[in-house]
Amino acid sequence: MCKVVAAEYLTLDGVMENPAWTQPYFNDELGEFQGELMQAADALLLGRVTYEAFAGAWPNMPDAPGADIMNRLPKHVASRTLQTAEWNAEIIQGDVAAAVAKLKEEPGQNLLIYGSGQLVEYLRQHQLIDTYRLMVFPLVLGTGKRLFTAEIGSDFKLKSSHTTSTGVLVLTYERANA
Repeated sequence: MCKVVAAEYLTLDGVMENPAWTQPYFNDELGEFQGELMQAADALLLGRVTYEAFAGAWPNMPDAPGADIMNRLPKHVASRTLQTAEWNAEIIQGDVAAAVAKLKEEPGQNLLIYGSGQLVEYLRQHQLIDTYRLMVFPLVLGTGKRLFTAEIGSDFKLKSSHTTSTGVLVLTYERANA
């Protein structure tokens, strides 16, 4: 069975929106953590906004670290508005929770989510995310989209933690009731 892994960049105050603020803190150490996630993934699971941003950038950066894997991995895109998809992607039709539950039943490694805040929150509410890799950056923005928005609670258990030399806290959580 596959697991769904959400990899998210967050500020200390929980903002995940437009993560250009990560750049001063990103280094090879954090890149290794990201590389591990991609190596352990059979496919990406993305929301429309993240998919469109990634599809517009990654194919044009073939020499960027991780681009070979990012461009090669199949993508499953949750969208109510997209009619077609490129970049080795297919659109999830109909009930997204049911489709993701079915994908999880297939043999393999992980379905990796980057960004895709609405999708992550929706899947959390349906208890379909198994692991959260939260990369907490040492800054406060004050405003912006937060990762967890619904008033539905969730419990997690910490599996590992690491602090990079630039002060990014890399936390790996699993659902407590998984």
